[in-house]
Amino acid sequence: MRPQTIEEIIGQEHLLGDKKPLRLAVEAGRLHSMVFWGPPGTGKTTLARVVAESTDAEFLTLSAVLGGVKEIRAAIDQAKQIRQNFDKSTILFVDEVHRFNKAQQDAFLPHIEDGTITFIGATTENPSFELNNALLSRVRVYILKTLKPEHIRQIVDITLEKLGMGMPGNLRNMLVHAADGDARRVLNLLEIASDLIEDDQIGEEHLEQILGAGRVRRFDKGGDVFYDQISALHKSVRGSCPDAALYWFARMIDGGCDPLYIARRVVRIASEDVGNADPRALRIALDAWETQERLGSPEGELAIAQAISYLAVAPKSNAVYKAWKLALADASQEGSLDVPLHLRNAPTKLMESMDYGKGYRYAHDEPDAYAAGENYFPEALKARQYYNPVLRGLEIKISEKLARLRDLDRKKNNQ
Repeated sequence: MRPQTIEEIIGQEHLLGDKKPLRLAVEAGRLHSMVFWGPPGTGKTTLARVVAESTDAEFLTLSAVLGGVKEIRAAIDQAKQIRQNFDKSTILFVDEVHRFNKAQQDAFLPHIEDGTITFIGATTENPSFELNNALLSRVRVYILKTLKPEHIRQIVDITLEKLGMGMPGNLRNMLVHAADGDARRVLNLLEIASDLIEDDQIGEEHLEQILGAGRVRRFDKGGDVFYDQISALHKSVRGSCPDAALYWFARMIDGGCDPLYIARRVVRIASEDVGNADPRALRIALDAWETQERLGSPEGELAIAQAISYLAVAPKSNAVYKAWKLALADASQEGSLDVPLHLRNAPTKLMESMDYGKGYRYAHDEPDAYAAGENYFPEALKARQYYNPVLRGLEIKISEKLARLRDLDRKKNNQ
């Protein structure tokens, strides 16, 4: 069922549509080294083969899972023989290229440079993180997108027609849904179905057999999809959209993510994006985490959903987050500044004789329990203002109070 020409490839219109970059390059015969980055089942290997076929290049394959430097050298030697004996260019396709270490990736560089091979890599991981800069600088990265349901339906219809098998439309839709944008998955399911049927007709009982009860959406713990989805969840909460936040939470749970991981991230969101605008948010997030630990799934997930929806509609403030970053920067850059003598504790007579604690003003003895004009920073640092509350939620009141206290400081210092 593998397509043989660009016209037969389903999906990836942003690369292969009329006047799109990769199509123009292939049609003009301008081969260049490239990396195809995309989820499983989007056609990376197929596209590499079609590029080779369209440009009349020899196609050699190498798997980074099974191969090493020895296999790389053998492929390069073969490419040299092809060029010498047949005056033909060679495309070396490396599947799962991100699994090669730096030294193995470096082994391709001189042969890409001198034209011995045109390098095509395929990866499901972000090339920016998994490929070294020297290799990245010599290739063009093309992003392959997850196939849409209509693409998968086309593949199902074409495959059934070629195999001479029938299948009711509602069952085809169920199969498309189960494939979750993965062409390889849907073809594997059809292959299994073809082994089960006896009369060239795939029925409901066959579909139930091949799908089973353990259907899981696309989700790769630790991979790009994982971090993309938690990023979408976080940003939906920050953007005060509870519906999208709950959708991404559901997607991650449906894909098999550990709910406790999400619970920990929700606690982070409560401090980073809600903060003192609504201090209850942190307690609600911690309660959801504890509920998940006590009850487990699926009961605990409802508590996490409750926390996510509360955080999404809560007033937002990153004032504490920004203040903490500024304080950390000063602590790192200003060195080990001494604590002012008046702020030091004096538990012994010696310390007291050295003026530890001398001149300290006990705030509770001052009007409104505030020692106006007192300095709490190292003398060399002077006073800083890290925390600037936003005018939302409780921080409106906090802002008003801090403004009043700072006004008292100014009056005291001007006396």
